[in-house]
Amino acid sequence: MPGSAFLVDTPSRLRRLDWSNLTRPWLRRRQLGLQAKDQNFMLEDSTFWIFGGSVHYFRVPKEYWRDRLLKMKACGLNTLTTYVPWNLHEPERGRFDFSGNLDLEAFVLTAAEIGLWVILRPGPYICSEIDLGGLPSWLLQDSGMRLRTTYKGFTNAVDLYFDHLMPRVVPLQYKHGGPIIAVQVENEYGSYNKDPTYMPYIKKALEDRGIEELLLTSDNKDGLSSGAVDGVLATINLQSQHDLQLLSTFLFTVQGARPKMVMEYWTGWFDSWGGTHNILDSSEVLKTVSAIIDAGSSINLYMFHGGTNFGFINGAMHYYDYKSHVTSYDYDAVLTEAGDYTAKYLQLRDFFGSISGTPLPPPPDPLPKTAYESVTPAFYLSLWDALKYMEAPINSEQPVNMENLPVNNGNGQSFGYTLYETTIASSGVLSAFVRDRGQGYTTLRILVENCGRVNYGEIDNQRKGLIGNIYLNDSPLSKFRIYSLDMKKSFFQRFSFDEWNKVPEAPTFPAFFLGALSVALSPSDTFMKLEGWEKGVVFINGQNLGRYWNIGPQETLYLPGTWLDQGINQVIVFEEKMAGSVIQFTETPHLGRSRYIN
Repeated sequence: MPGSAFLVDTPSRLRRLDWSNLTRPWLRRRQLGLQAKDQNFMLEDSTFWIFGGSVHYFRVPKEYWRDRLLKMKACGLNTLTTYVPWNLHEPERGRFDFSGNLDLEAFVLTAAEIGLWVILRPGPYICSEIDLGGLPSWLLQDSGMRLRTTYKGFTNAVDLYFDHLMPRVVPLQYKHGGPIIAVQVENEYGSYNKDPTYMPYIKKALEDRGIEELLLTSDNKDGLSSGAVDGVLATINLQSQHDLQLLSTFLFTVQGARPKMVMEYWTGWFDSWGGTHNILDSSEVLKTVSAIIDAGSSINLYMFHGGTNFGFINGAMHYYDYKSHVTSYDYDAVLTEAGDYTAKYLQLRDFFGSISGTPLPPPPDPLPKTAYESVTPAFYLSLWDALKYMEAPINSEQPVNMENLPVNNGNGQSFGYTLYETTIASSGVLSAFVRDRGQGYTTLRILVENCGRVNYGEIDNQRKGLIGNIYLNDSPLSKFRIYSLDMKKSFFQRFSFDEWNKVPEAPTFPAFFLGALSVALSPSDTFMKLEGWEKGVVFINGQNLGRYWNIGPQETLYLPGTWLDQGINQVIVFEEKMAGSVIQFTETPHLGRSRYIN
């Protein structure tokens, strides 16, 4: 179990924090857990400070969990926070996946072995810049669905999910001998605030299933008053020192003299395609972290380590314009996307080391990186030629959006592309409602990509594909053949080697390109660079690395060494428009043009 924590007698950081006594006899009894007493957190009968950091297990290869958490411990933090993504754990209604990279219990137990407490943020909505804020897309099959409310169709699904999730979580709670000291109720609901009965429902749903540790909410300053729940400690999310002055006033207004906590101190920010790479200066981070603690507040660094939006899991924003998030979730965090140290890490480690009262453990060595030899794709298959090897298309009089396609055991399509095909007898003007990107071809073919469902704000209308009819000269078209191109591992198993052709001088796009990456020694992390390619997706040994797009800012894809084999590795690139001649590899990431966050 965790062997250290910050236990103090005063909120001032100027007093050294004794975090060496977690094995005291009173802690072995584990009767009271983490409590919010007056203005202090108490662990059993001693004052406790939460110095936390966020790492999302679903964004980091399982083989690297221990490395990232050891680096967290060595930075002087004592608590891990993580979201739980419902959409990944229940990809089809009633079918649950907690295996491999989604093994939540193994992640929490790894934290315990390393000596970290855990704050769990199980949603059901998590935001997290993930598709639909972590809600399963099959919820949108219901045309009347009202997400994040007590609408029966939503609560029935939440109840079933919690019925499967909470039996895994309950034994990991502090009072059961585990590391979980607190659980968050939903996420930033004050900014949504569509149903006053919803948050009490979520609170009760957690408690009825055995959650007995301290409950928290988490909101930015605009949603704090609306997101509070009776019997639940409110915490605040912020980034700037200007917002820091609101820490005490807002929290006091909402709940009086209670322990203060910044649940999300944003150490950087996420990036969107076509934008810039957001950077927050390390000296600014250090100043704000120091000021938060000087104000007598506990803190969680969001993110300590961001990781990667592998596959198609990224979300999107839609305020004035729709913008999908890039594959990298580097976040300009304390550790890089590949888990490497930064100036922020070194400065924060010095800071937390100065107030810990005991020497910090040594940081683990950085993981090696390799710039492998470039790969020249030798084989090719156009999407149109590949169609005959796929499952039979869906025949429909009208277009059907992704979520309502009769695939995946009736759960629709969550991610990837959908191809709509029909015959037209004349030329004319086409009009349709396409989400998110559509490309038209003769014999009318429209390839639609889900670039990511919005994860924050209005989310009820996030159905993807062709929405409603498509018109030619104001007349609706009919008799569609619809191909679900979700590009799961099983998708490529339909292509035997004999079906691939040599790459022609003038390929027909969209197309798949096949190459081989040779790894002579023990595999290392690397970064893939696709100069001359325009937009698509990369698969290594069946693993979906995510999207690339030459509009930036992201210019390389992180390839974990643990996903490579010694010897020959299969590389497949799905390119929509224009292919380069080679695929390059580099030891360092290129996150593109940057912008400092004010």
